[in-house]
Amino acid sequence: MRARTLTLSIAITAQLIAGGALAQTANTLADLLKEVQNSRAAEQKINAEREREFRAARDQQQAKMADAERKKNAAEAESNSLSAQYDANELRINELNELLRQRQGNLGELFGVTRQIAGEISNSLADSLINSEFPLVEGQEDRVEFLKRMADAKSLPSITELERMWFEIQREMTASGAVVKYNAQVVQPDATLEEMEIVRVGGFTATAGDEYLVYKDGALKVLPRQLSGGARGLASDLAEAQGDEYVEAVVDPARGVLLELVTERPSWVQRFIDSEPIVYFILFVGFVGAALSVVQTLYLLGERARVRRQLGQVANPSNDNALGRVLAAFRGDPNRIEEDAEVAELRISEAVLREVPKLERFQAFLRLAVAAGPLLGLVGTVVGMIITFQSITESGQSDPRLMADGIGQAMIATVAGLGIAIPLLFVNAFLGSMSRGIVQVLDEQSTGLLAESIEKRRG
Repeated sequence: MRARTLTLSIAITAQLIAGGALAQTANTLADLLKEVQNSRAAEQKINAEREREFRAARDQQQAKMADAERKKNAAEAESNSLSAQYDANELRINELNELLRQRQGNLGELFGVTRQIAGEISNSLADSLINSEFPLVEGQEDRVEFLKRMADAKSLPSITELERMWFEIQREMTASGAVVKYNAQVVQPDATLEEMEIVRVGGFTATAGDEYLVYKDGALKVLPRQLSGGARGLASDLAEAQGDEYVEAVVDPARGVLLELVTERPSWVQRFIDSEPIVYFILFVGFVGAALSVVQTLYLLGERARVRRQLGQVANPSNDNALGRVLAAFRGDPNRIEEDAEVAELRISEAVLREVPKLERFQAFLRLAVAAGPLLGLVGTVVGMIITFQSITESGQSDPRLMADGIGQAMIATVAGLGIAIPLLFVNAFLGSMSRGIVQVLDEQSTGLLAESIEKRRG
């Protein structure tokens, strides 16, 4: 009882402290009790209101939880249904695929062959010269792209696609065997476009006037470097040909590759310009030998003509030829018929020997050039091989493109050495033959003079 009284006193004291504002207005214990009762009633009302809110929130959460549970159950049921439907569809698809494979039969093999052919033909037509004659029609797929799509297709082609593939193959085969003229845009060396009349020889060569064209990157282009004059003349004749006329033409079986390689090949002049200095010396020796050969050839031809003319006038020697000078040396004084035949023979031999150096002039140098030419070429060859080995050492690999420069210089030196030696060898033999022929005439005539003088002396 005391404990309850103490607890009540503590509670009353707490209420008094908490509700100090009310206690301040209360004047008696009865008022205080009344105020306390009112305060408790207000608190109970507030607590009841809060309890109702809590219960309403709890009921609302329970309702939401029940709704979520229903949705979860419905989703699980739908998932199970879809999973079952998926499994059923998989089985059905497998059954249909098996049925498709059974019904395709040879069509499956045909489809594989069609894809293979489409892939091969697309690669061939991508760089085909015939593309320039058949430009892309608006709204129609490019034939190369069409064939590539067929090669990558995963389904059977339609009849329309098969017909177009057959048509493109047939058109390519037909056009490859025809020579036609048509107008097309051509890329010039300065990258400008110009419409020109094209002459196409199958799928191999195309020309415009006297210029050769190549088909690259989907366009016709003029070769930066053209072929030699003879080949360009053939191209011009082909452009001017009419009807069923037959003319010669250049045909590149590699469809332009060989033409590009030929035009990129340096000329002989460029090869010599890019060669070693030793080649310049070889060419200088050859040039000097050729100049001396021309001079001596002209001299010997003129001298032989004059000697032949002198043979018809032996009694009247002339100083404009070797034979005339020999005759004049012996017959200049009619009273100089020697009694001693040996002295006369020596005089004639002296006159002949005086003419021989002029007739055999420059032949020693030509023989030297013939012998030195191959040796000089060998020197150039050795220098070129040294350059080749240096390039291999510097690069650390035997790349043919790195070796080609040194080997090319070595071969040019060899060609230059042989190029001057072989012609000069024949020229020297020709000059030697001409000079020996004239000397032979001089010997014959001098021997005849000697015999004539001996006969006169005996008579």
